[in-house]
Amino acid sequence: MPRPLGELEDSVMTRVWKWNRPVTVREVLEDLQQERSIAYTTVMTVLDNLHQKGWVRREAEGRAYRYEAVSTRAAYSAALMNEAWTQSDNPAAALVAFFGMMSPEQREALRDAVRMVQGPEETPAPQNPTPENPAAEKPAVENAAVENPVGENPAAAEGETGR
Repeated sequence: MPRPLGELEDSVMTRVWKWNRPVTVREVLEDLQQERSIAYTTVMTVLDNLHQKGWVRREAEGRAYRYEAVSTRAAYSAALMNEAWTQSDNPAAALVAFFGMMSPEQREALRDAVRMVQGPEETPAPQNPTPENPAAEKPAVENAAVENPVGENPAAAEGETGR
């Protein structure tokens, strides 16, 4: 399970994820310097630490490295949510509390995600028997007649008259 990234690690990884390509320390440094004063060696150390933790892979290019994310930000976020959820002594209550914190847009995204995971409802329509397929399922109307013969009151089976 991934531990949450520190603030600087998250800032560096955000760029690596956003660019979605191998990046150099210099590229990350220049982008970070638009927000704060930071040293080249600090960014180099953070990327090296992220490599040691398994967050990025690196490939030598001359005397430097190019770093690339091992997984997506979505996978990282999912792993953090799963870890938090499984650590709860009452997972159902934790989910209810989490859902209560969501905006309507987030709840709609959750519904969409559940639909994607579940897939389309697969309830095939009953088929009428044909000479080619005599074992096809009978229509519901015919099945209902077999299960509840004409003239029998379903309530009467339980001792009620239904009147």
